[in-house]
Amino acid sequence: MKRKEFEKELAKLQVELVRLQTWVKAKGARIIVVFEGRDTAGKGGVISRITARTSPRVYRHVALPVPSDREKTQVYVQRYIAHFPAAGEIILFDRSWYNRAGVEHVMGFVSDEEYERFLALAPAVEREMIVKTGIILRKYFLDVSQDEQRRRFEARINDPVKHWKLSPMDTESVWRWWDYTAAYQRMIEATHTPETPWYIVPADDKRRARLNLIRHLIDSIPYKKVDIDLPKIPKPQARPKGATEDLGAGEPIPSRY
Repeated sequence: MKRKEFEKELAKLQVELVRLQTWVKAKGARIIVVFEGRDTAGKGGVISRITARTSPRVYRHVALPVPSDREKTQVYVQRYIAHFPAAGEIILFDRSWYNRAGVEHVMGFVSDEEYERFLALAPAVEREMIVKTGIILRKYFLDVSQDEQRRRFEARINDPVKHWKLSPMDTESVWRWWDYTAAYQRMIEATHTPETPWYIVPADDKRRARLNLIRHLIDSIPYKKVDIDLPKIPKPQARPKGATEDLGAGEPIPSRY
């Protein structure tokens, strides 16, 4: 898909995202969107397109760091629950509690017993603590091919702007491709339910993936356009006698562009 076509379609979807935002605020709705997927699949990219034209007070991007020593002693999902939405909020989890079934399992950071317990309990937790409490839950898994993942990693290595996206775990995900494949297959099979299904997003084509995911998210939520009272711009005050627009104190920055 050409960039111009992508930007045109994205602009239409962003209008709908703002309408969804207005409805969520008006109705006090609560939404959680989980973004999981392989490394380089584009989770951050699609989230940035969702939040580019929306309010950060409604669309909240949550990307939790490695758990602290204190958090490691909590009930596993506890630190995620702390970020669940209040009325009028949409929480975008950039990776989620499913870390336990992905990187933690593959890299041996969790015992087999803890891993199996998570797979058994996750559907019940999502059903009882999310869906049945009135929160709308959407779970997306962005998938890329092995060749495309390698190409994107190489592009990151060659682009200084993207170096922050690289970590030692990245090379492990390349080497352990088939371990991760088996882990994700098991995760989705065990936690895909009628109440909380997984939606798979083919993401070798980033632009199409972003548009398709956002379109699906919008279509899957039964919102309606809410009429809002737009403010009228008042006439400005009359300039006081002797007043100037110059701020006076302060040092202007150099004009280099």
